[in-house]
Amino acid sequence: MAGNSSRKGAIRKGKKGATAGTGGHGKQRLAGKGPTPRAEERTKHPAARRAAATAKRDQRQGAARHRGAEAPELLVGRNPVAEALRAKVPAMALYVASGLEADERVADALRIAGNRGLSILEISRGEMDRMTGAILHQGIALQVPPFKYTDFNDLLSNARESPAAPLLVALDGVTDPRNLGAIIRSAVAFGADGVILPERRAASVTAVAWRTSAGTAARIPVAKVTNLVRALKDAQDAGMFVIGLDADGDQTLDELTLADSPIVIVVGSEGRGVSRLVTETCDLTLSIPMSEAAESLNASVAAAVTLAEVARRRRLG
Repeated sequence: MAGNSSRKGAIRKGKKGATAGTGGHGKQRLAGKGPTPRAEERTKHPAARRAAATAKRDQRQGAARHRGAEAPELLVGRNPVAEALRAKVPAMALYVASGLEADERVADALRIAGNRGLSILEISRGEMDRMTGAILHQGIALQVPPFKYTDFNDLLSNARESPAAPLLVALDGVTDPRNLGAIIRSAVAFGADGVILPERRAASVTAVAWRTSAGTAARIPVAKVTNLVRALKDAQDAGMFVIGLDADGDQTLDELTLADSPIVIVVGSEGRGVSRLVTETCDLTLSIPMSEAAESLNASVAAAVTLAEVARRRRLG
């Protein structure tokens, strides 16, 4: 009877009469295909292609993290390359795409690289695309070596041996390498003894930072630490005062009386500022007086203003 759920199979008519089908035996037995696979598991589904691309990207990023600061990198673009060479940023080789129409920047880069004895290599545009990850390179790239960081304990020891009161700059949450380069440049200009960077969630001394520092990164020790709070406490144990820049500081820069003392200036990110744990570690927080029309200063500008005021007070003191 049609619709009878107790029937085991289709009705089959033969010489022995009507019999119920079994649905097959052995390998011919009918079986369900199971639940429908997820979109990411279907080879030709867009979600599967996106998942594969994500996995490939994560693999590349993991390899880059594994290489860390040991791998050279490329600075690309006509302006950045020319500026880096003018700033005497350490370099290993200059790559130029075949058939490149040279302008003043390219000619300047070639001249400086030749005078410095750098290898100048002409490669195909396809090879340039591959080397740079197909980013906008304008047919020219400069290979720079990994930056050599100073051990934090050595930096602290050397600062204590300075004839003047030690002055260090620590960065908390500054992720833009251009800000880092500008802060390094100010640190050198105003007599700081070193710069401290956390290893995580912070910019490193990359080719961009080198260029922004105008080459001054070669003239000041820069240390990386796994725990910034612990490093600041070590500096305090060495007799230094830790001063954090904060819009709601305990004092204003005009009121600073510790300029002649051994100090560490802590600069936070423009948006978040100095983190809570770092703020709790500081001996003093300091704000920069400014017009009400401006809510905040760029991290590198705040560092420059503070370092300039410390240097001025030290000259007068």
